[in-house]
Amino acid sequence: MAVASGFVEFVRDQLRAMGSPWGAVVARRMFGGQGLFRDGIMFGLLHDDTLYFRTDERNTPDYEAEGMTPFSYSRAGRVVALGYHEVPGGVVDEADRLAAWAEKAYAAALRRASVRAPVRGKAKRA
Repeated sequence: MAVASGFVEFVRDQLRAMGSPWGAVVARRMFGGQGLFRDGIMFGLLHDDTLYFRTDERNTPDYEAEGMTPFSYSRAGRVVALGYHEVPGGVVDEADRLAAWAEKAYAAALRRASVRAPVRGKAKRA
């Protein structure tokens, strides 16, 4: 199901309220929803009017402590969970808290990107 454009703008407005660098958040259509990007790095996902942030071993416990679940979908009869967790509703409603959670999500996304970054150039022969 698509994400209401009003919800996308609400999330972006909440982050913009905290000023730079959150003013530069871009939303792009993907996964049947929208991805949230900062400096070309995807740190959030909006799907079915629910906000999910990038998680890893460092920030997942914050989401689990709040009872939040990972984003998942069915594929070929299996449930696939991605590295994004639902953001608690109370966090979305408070710009300063949302920015703090978004900062941790962005850090997780940067860690993920550094692990997955392709090596450029040709390998040298021994």
